[in-house]
Amino acid sequence: MTALEIKNELLQHCQKQVDNRYSKIKQTIADIEESLLEEAKSSSGDKHETGRAMLQIDRENAGKQLQEIEKVAQLLKKIDVKATSDYARLGSLVYTDRFTYFISLSIGTVTLGKTDYLCVALNSPVGLLISGKKKGDEFTLNGNSYKINGLK
Repeated sequence: MTALEIKNELLQHCQKQVDNRYSKIKQTIADIEESLLEEAKSSSGDKHETGRAMLQIDRENAGKQLQEIEKVAQLLKKIDVKATSDYARLGSLVYTDRFTYFISLSIGTVTLGKTDYLCVALNSPVGLLISGKKKGDEFTLNGNSYKINGLK
């Protein structure tokens, strides 16, 4: 696989993660809305008001989650896998002496073929350490030293 094919595959995997999370949040909001309608039909009283208040809080929390996932989706759209650079940045494949990182979203390890790739966000601890580094540069994470062997 070429570096471009790898980056495309990894980006698609990130997109699937975002799409799945978005669908789950939208379903949660729909379920809460349905529960609120059912609560409105039930009898009044303290128990009824407490139930409605709890559902309102759940709806607000789900709305915040929805806003966050929409921000992440916008970030994904900014990743240009065709762009190359001599320094690590959003969308870079960073080959180190220990791991290969894809700077995108923090979704963990993705295996393509027999190779593992660590998908990390630019603003994550490791993303911040890698960002701006060039081939031959080193960084230390959790007491371990890493050397950047290449960038794509």
